[in-house]
Amino acid sequence: MLFNFSKLIFVFCLLSGTLISISANSWLGAWMGLEINLLCFIPLMSSSVNLMSNESALKYFLAQALASSVLLFSIIILSSNEAMFMFFDSINLTQICLDSALLLKLGAAPFHFWFPSVMEGLDWFNGLILMTWQKIAPIILISYNYNPSFIYSSIIFCLLIGSIGGLNQTNLRSLMAFSSINHLGWILSSLLISESLWITYFLFYIFLSISVIFIFMNFKIYHFMQINPHLSDFSMGKFFLFSNLLSMGGLPPFLGFLPKLLVIQNLLKINDYFMIFIMVMTALITLLFYIRISYSSFMIFTTNLKWVKTFYYSNKLMYLMNSISIFGLIFILLFQILF
Repeated sequence: MLFNFSKLIFVFCLLSGTLISISANSWLGAWMGLEINLLCFIPLMSSSVNLMSNESALKYFLAQALASSVLLFSIIILSSNEAMFMFFDSINLTQICLDSALLLKLGAAPFHFWFPSVMEGLDWFNGLILMTWQKIAPIILISYNYNPSFIYSSIIFCLLIGSIGGLNQTNLRSLMAFSSINHLGWILSSLLISESLWITYFLFYIFLSISVIFIFMNFKIYHFMQINPHLSDFSMGKFFLFSNLLSMGGLPPFLGFLPKLLVIQNLLKINDYFMIFIMVMTALITLLFYIRISYSSFMIFTTNLKWVKTFYYSNKLMYLMNSISIFGLIFILLFQILF
């Protein structure tokens, strides 16, 4: 995607909206930052060439407008001292409405209905922004004040829907959307444990998402059937894609195993075996459809059996990120042993 001057202004305002939201001193200021973020992301999504992106922008606007309305309604109730609102406060409905609005902005289950369909119409750059940066402000706002029981139920929905929903997907953007929903369950569960843990997991998630999406972006792959034709002559590209997907699924000895291990260790300390069981089972399901992506391309032989040097190596940043994703856990363990 080519950036002109107006696009750069929207990107700057997008970043500013998130920073305003997370640094606001009141809920109204946080809501204002979210609105700035929303209004600046929609022009980035829209395209005069791709009609699907315009449809995704409209779906995104409607979902976010609904969430903003519920959020503003909840803020008004929380800031009011009228006796007529005592009923809402006594049964904690206001807090649930507030959490629901933020979960809807995140695309977390059971409020995920808009997220896969919006991702399906975007290019990889905008999809990456939607999967990573657009989640920062709502997650931080949830960490300020939340209903633990409601968030706990949302975590279970995220884990189940994110894993099962990706099984029948052939569009890679929809598959990455369901993968993001599953990872969101891990992020929210780490949020219930400690602030440092969810930040650690989220940073690992961003790094792994960039590593995988850079490969799809570089080879212009959008569909399951495009993997083998586009990567048939690039065996190293197949290797990096397969390894990064396994890393994203949390399979040792790849780097993606480390944040999942940290979450499971902390859940063991509080004896939450039910959540651990669901997390491990759903992680196996996500690994199943990650492996399905690369299995056919590895099994199909091509006329070129040599590992050829391609333009893939010209992108040094991508090469470095993929190497860290594959071998990062090994270096971390060696560093801990030595020091």
